[in-house]
Amino acid sequence: MNKEFLHRLTELVEANLANEHFGPEELAGEMGMSHSNLHRKLKSITNQTISQFIREIRLKKAKELLLNEDLTAAEIAYRVGFGSPTYFNKCFHEYFGHAPGELRNHEQENEPEEQVVELEPTAKKPNRRKLWIALIVCSFFLIPLSIFLFHRVSGSKAEKSIAVLPFKYLSDESEKQYLADGMMDAILTHLSKIKDIRVLSRTSVEQYRKTDKTAKVIGKELGVGYLLEGSLQKEGDKIRLIMQLIKTGEEGHAWANVYDRPWKDIFLIQSEISETIASELDAVITPEEIQSIRKVPTTDITAYDFYTMGKYDLDKFRIDSKKKEFLESAQISFRKSLELDSTFALAYTGLANTYLFQYASTDITKKYLDSALILATRALAYDDRCSEAYQARGIVCSELGKNEQALENFEKVIKYNPNNSWAYFQWYHLNHLKDGGDWIKRIRLQHELVKRFRGPDELPDNLFWLACTYLEYGFPEQAQKYYKQRLEITHDTNYYLHCMRWVEFNRGNFEEAYQYAQQIYRRDTTEWDFEIFQFCTFSGHHKEAYEIAKKYVDRCNKTGVKPELLHRIGYAYFKAGKTEEAKYFINLELQNYFKEREEEGFKNEDVLNLVQAADYIMLGEKDKAFRFLIYNNKISIPKWDLTLFQHDPVFDCIRSDLRFQKVLKAYEIQYQAKHDQLKKYLEENGYL
Repeated sequence: MNKEFLHRLTELVEANLANEHFGPEELAGEMGMSHSNLHRKLKSITNQTISQFIREIRLKKAKELLLNEDLTAAEIAYRVGFGSPTYFNKCFHEYFGHAPGELRNHEQENEPEEQVVELEPTAKKPNRRKLWIALIVCSFFLIPLSIFLFHRVSGSKAEKSIAVLPFKYLSDESEKQYLADGMMDAILTHLSKIKDIRVLSRTSVEQYRKTDKTAKVIGKELGVGYLLEGSLQKEGDKIRLIMQLIKTGEEGHAWANVYDRPWKDIFLIQSEISETIASELDAVITPEEIQSIRKVPTTDITAYDFYTMGKYDLDKFRIDSKKKEFLESAQISFRKSLELDSTFALAYTGLANTYLFQYASTDITKKYLDSALILATRALAYDDRCSEAYQARGIVCSELGKNEQALENFEKVIKYNPNNSWAYFQWYHLNHLKDGGDWIKRIRLQHELVKRFRGPDELPDNLFWLACTYLEYGFPEQAQKYYKQRLEITHDTNYYLHCMRWVEFNRGNFEEAYQYAQQIYRRDTTEWDFEIFQFCTFSGHHKEAYEIAKKYVDRCNKTGVKPELLHRIGYAYFKAGKTEEAKYFINLELQNYFKEREEEGFKNEDVLNLVQAADYIMLGEKDKAFRFLIYNNKISIPKWDLTLFQHDPVFDCIRSDLRFQKVLKAYEIQYQAKHDQLKKYLEENGYL
């Protein structure tokens, strides 16, 4: 069955041998299979990617032609589907061990000499002692070699990560650097659309624009397996692009090529390079990703030129927001681009981003948001896969408080650019505001965010938020695991102790949580003390809670800072017999709360609010407390809120009330159902 399958594949490749554009996607289509299914099946049979399989057939045919036809290497390169003789020479040398031009001499030199055959050879018994010695000696070489090869092969499968370093412009015309940056941006954007590859962002690599660090050092600092370097030169309507793909662990060239093409072929070159790199990284590319990579953004090459100018100026403004001239220049370039091509989606998005920058850095007025929204929406009318436009719309919706629409837009960003870690982060936080959020999707996207961290500086924060999500949904062991991973990177013991307080608190180990809080407090009595009353309260250390609360309030009064956790301060004062002072803090908290609610437009209380319920209980107004102890089946509460509900000593005086028990039981059932559903998902997907 496998033999017939491979024979059919080979026939199809040979039938399209001269077609340089016949690649993995075309072969999969001819076979009536998806790209991913063909990749998996071929990999299981030959341990080759589709690109490697096609290339091997082309090279074997090239060798046959070289030996039997009077053709030059360049002529044969085009005949077997290589668009570049230089790339053909490189691939041929790597596969056969010598250049195409050396083949005939090489074959003659290696012809086997005529052997004299003995008709009746004398049989010799093997020397067993020598055989054993040979085996032992070989083992000293073969065992380490096999271990090395195992790590090499197993490691290579996990190395689908790349940083695209800033491209160089090969001339003294510094004003044309935007051309090189535009090429770098386009290839980086194409690669970012491939879910099977982790691609670092532009901001992560900008620090290496002028560096003498080796590829090995840069790769280690960025945590990637590959680096892509490029340089560009443009003369009239011709360009020369030199590309090098470097494997950082070995500092060897995994692939290199020189493109001498007309400038009008710029989009074809960008997609060709991106697909070649994906193949070299053994990445699976879906048909949708191929379609997105090959999409031509504009039919007007001059419009594209103005777009790259605008993008270049916008990036300079992002680095130095004080220089408003960069922003103004970017707007002019984007508008010129749209004058030439009114359907150019990326130019609309670029212009939308200039208004977002104006909103953020100069004048925070709604008119800039309105302009950005109109432009981003217009961009999507011409390209409904434009992740940059969805991102701009998501930002606008988020700023306007339209969280539902913002979530929808950030989901589209992630769909069309799975390497946009910023979009994951925004979605993660906005989803939490959506009635408790989608637990499974939130965990899944947090794992994606950790997997796709843009640089080592981001990884600790991503691990922290992943741990917090696990803790929020009742998985303290997993939370502790990721907090420890963060500690191994940052060596920030204080922060680890801070996190462990909440791990033990969620487990219901209140004394252990208090002990962690004490360790932090002894290290620094100013930074963490506004939270320690909570741990003192739950563990029964009421005298200490009052002493720390009083010290904290005194310092806030001296520095003019508003104190936090007023109900915990109030409870500490109540337990110390300072009733009037306690009521002051409780009433102040209620005043602040209702003022905020009024400003936000809320009129009715229809959600669980443990803080305000606690306020009224301490004021002796139990009936008013139950206005805030309401079950809403549309809202799911996290584990720490459930722990507060179950164990907060403030509620001891109403714990036997049937109304309290009914609401608590409803939330316990709801929480357990969501927790069990998430646990099943985590187990099925190997996260637990």
